[in-house]
Order: sequence, then structure tokens, then C-alpha cells
Amino acid sequence: MTIWIEFDRCDGCKRCIKACPYEATELRDGKAYILERCTSCGACLEVCRQKAIHTDAEPRVVPDFSDRQGVWVFAEQRKGTLTLVSLELLGKAQELAETLNQEVSALLLGDEVSGLSEMLMQHGAKHVYLAEHEILKDYRTIAYANVVEELVRKYKPSIFLIGASHIGRDMAPRVSRRVGVGLTADCTELTIDPEEGILLQTRPAFGGNIMATIANRYSRPQMATVRPGVMEVSPTPDNKGDVIQHEVSMAENEIGTIILETVREKKKSVDLSQAKVIVAGGRGVGNADGFNMLRELAEVMDGEIAGTRVTVEEGWIPPERQVGQTGRSVRPEIYIACGVSGAIQHRAGMINSKYIIAINKDPRAPIFQVADWGIVGDIREIVPEMIRQLKN
Repeated sequence: MTIWIEFDRCDGCKRCIKACPYEATELRDGKAYILERCTSCGACLEVCRQKAIHTDAEPRVVPDFSDRQGVWVFAEQRKGTLTLVSLELLGKAQELAETLNQEVSALLLGDEVSGLSEMLMQHGAKHVYLAEHEILKDYRTIAYANVVEELVRKYKPSIFLIGASHIGRDMAPRVSRRVGVGLTADCTELTIDPEEGILLQTRPAFGGNIMATIANRYSRPQMATVRPGVMEVSPTPDNKGDVIQHEVSMAENEIGTIILETVREKKKSVDLSQAKVIVAGGRGVGNADGFNMLRELAEVMDGEIAGTRVTVEEGWIPPERQVGQTGRSVRPEIYIACGVSGAIQHRAGMINSKYIIAINKDPRAPIFQVADWGIVGDIREIVPEMIRQLKN
């Protein structure tokens, strides 16, 4: 692809220079000039009002995807129990499918897991594609990727959603590579473009400094992984569906791995995704001792304590209590942010909270932009007063 400039038309407006992300355009004698570092990205073509910039590239044609129908969810189960993120994705899938006038389906893989089909239907699945085999009893990358690839190629979904769990993060890129489509990882929001009818996938980018929205126009299915706790469970107890059995023909020697033993470390853990109230602390807490009053507030409200990445790095709270892009995603009824500045990395993990209360002595702190209620002041004065009034 080559880009060139018709100098007679160029009026030296510099729009192409400002639009070029690679600084590959400059002004010479009042005319735009393209440098060797040009990558032919086409950004300059879109902004030139004089139509002075040309290219020999043929416009890319969007294929006909009329045969691609349905919003699929990978129903992850472990030891015969569905993971919460699978039910959360079914809730979002219902919303997307309703906009597209399509149906929701779930992929259920495992050994003797057919009993989970009813629960999937009660959370929105019209079809459950069931693959049962002893070789699928425990998750193994090649075994699961083989079966999911077969199902995708056979039934041709339009959208395929997978939870960003350890299993999902391992399987999703392998499946997307095999079927030749893109994959957007760790999405925090999914919507349908009202004009094109395609999936808009939003995720943090550039270290969490911006939120990027990604669209896949040229391949199907549109694949995305979504972090647990981002979406909301939407039960549909009256929903009826059907189970479609998928025959699994795979030999053990094709898998390449054998599970000899599963070792689970017993440790005290916390599930922030289930908490109705979360009291979170940021750099403004000051030190580990500063979290004592936040713990007391959380106890009074029957909630859990959490924090930002810096509080974990400083050792003030354990890693499992971190909320944000590199921590947990939560959606409690009440989220109280104490001394939290509100960087986009942290907001990505708590933005779906029903009510957000922010306490910060800096009135310009970004956290106030997303808070339902904001209190400007010192947390060392405000939090003890909240505790006193709640106890009374």
C-alpha cells in the first residue's frame, strides 16, 4: 500500500501532521510531505479536507456474516460446580442477544455434568451444547481447545464470551488462533453498535491509562474474555431450552498432558465479589495502621476491607484484597473509597458498584467523578465519625 500527496490540492492546513501517530508527515514549502517512516495506516486520509492525499489500497470489504448467529458463553465448571463468572456472562449475553434479536447458548464441557444444563437455562441459555467425556473430567488445554474448536466451526456463533479465569485465559487465545479470529482480553464493558450491529469491546489499555473500545468487523465469532465480577447475574427461572449433545472422539495420547495429582493449598481467602459492602483504602490511608479504622467501619457495616495496588505493594493489605485492573473486579451495593485518588486502573475494578461513596481531602481527586456521594475532608476525622454514628 502506497500513500502520496497531490501537491496542487494541498493547502498546508497541517491536519495530516496532527493526525499522524508516527510523525511521518511534515510541511515543506507550505505543502505536506510524507516521510519514509510512514506505515500507511491511513490516518491522514481521513482528515484531509482537500482530498489531496491518495492511496492505491483497495477498501476492505466486510464479509457476509448472515450465517453467523447466536451469542455463546463458555460455561466453566470445576468439579461439577459452575463458576460465578459463567452466570454473569449469561446475564450480559441475554442483553446482547436481545439487541441483535438472536439467541443465547452455553458450552458445557466435562464428565457427568449434564445436571448443570438446567441451571444454565435458568440463567438465560436457550441452547446448551453439551460435551461429556471422561477425557474432559479435568481441564486440559488441548482437550478443551479441540472440542470448543469443533463446536465453533460446526455451529458458527456470532459472539463468543469466556470468563477471564485461569482456564479462560489459557483456552481463549488458543481457540481464537485456531479459528482465525481476534480476541479482546479482560473486557470491562460489552455493547452492541446500534448502526453496524457489531460487538464493541471495552478494556483498559496502555497500562490502564485509557479505556480502549475494540470492534471486530472482518471475522467471526467476535471473541472476548471478561473478568469475574464485572457483569451482573440475571436469572430467568421461567426460561426453557434444549440440550444439544456433542460427540467427543479423542484419544488420551492426543492430549499431551496427564494430571497425576491436584494439590490445593488451604489458606484463608476472601471473596470480594460476594461482598455487599466494601470499604477500600488508598495511599491517603498513610500506613498499615490506618487500615484499622477502615476495618472497624467495614465490621460495623458487615462488609469487607479492600485497597488499591499501592496499598498492596506497601504491604498494608494482602494481595487478594486488591481492587482494580490488576486485582479484583467488584460490584457491591456500597463501595466506600477512603483516601483513594481514583486512578483509571482502580476505577476499572469498582465502577460497577451500585453506590460509590468517596472520602478525600483533595476536591479535584478523580474519584469524585464517579462517586454518587463525595465527602471532602480528612478520613481520620470522617471515618471515626461514621463509625460512631453507625454504632449509635
